Amino acid sequence: MSRRWDAGSYDRVSDPMVRMGGSVLARLELQGDETVIDAGCGTGRITEQLLERLPEGCVFALDVSPAMLVGAGVRLARFGDRVTLLEADLNLPLPVMELADAIFSTATFHWVLAQDALPGHLATALRPGGRLVAQCGGEGNNARVFAAMEAEGERPMKRLRFAGPDLARRRLAGAGFTDIEAWLTPEPVVFETRAEMETYLATVFLGPLTDRPTSDLPALAHAVAERLTEPMLDYVRLNLAARRG
Repeated sequence: MSRRWDAGSYDRVSDPMVRMGGSVLARLELQGDETVIDAGCGTGRITEQLLERLPEGCVFALDVSPAMLVGAGVRLARFGDRVTLLEADLNLPLPVMELADAIFSTATFHWVLAQDALPGHLATALRPGGRLVAQCGGEGNNARVFAAMEAEGERPMKRLRFAGPDLARRRLAGAGFTDIEAWLTPEPVVFETRAEMETYLATVFLGPLTDRPTSDLPALAHAVAERLTEPMLDYVRLNLAARRG
């Protein structure tokens, strides 16, 4: 089922990722008193929903970007000491001081280049029996737009790693996870107009994938959009669920 992007409600970190993240969070069963790691919290929009489900619990909110953490700090200030913000590179062991009951992540793992090491880093931060619930870009994700970017001289795939379910299961099993589930879901996002898609490309999508200055992104977005046959981004998500053995 495709999702339609609502330009009127967009606020630069809104967008399809927030809707997808909410559906992933719904899969995480919580009693309300757990310690949870949000691995890749961004500006905290989904972290906020997570904390609302943990009235007696706490969250370690991790992100590699100091700017994102500043935004998260503002958004999550009302939760006080129930949330701890930490700058963290998921290519490295997680910088948490206590084992968590669960790790939640959305739209983050495909940015980690050390894919073989990541499951071990996650397992080390979980207590035995702790749960992993995550979603990230999967095999085939946005193939059309990345091909269009490459035609414009960009190399987005040097910054991304997309896996399929079989490879994901093998990596998680190798790190000691059990009860592993991994599956792909198509999540195409349809825009009302090509201009709306260009806005999304220029303000959210392209920036992390190119060395071009921000001022050049609208032109790149236009060139990419012109190469696409319709105003649609073909997101494919890799869904993960597992327990630490």
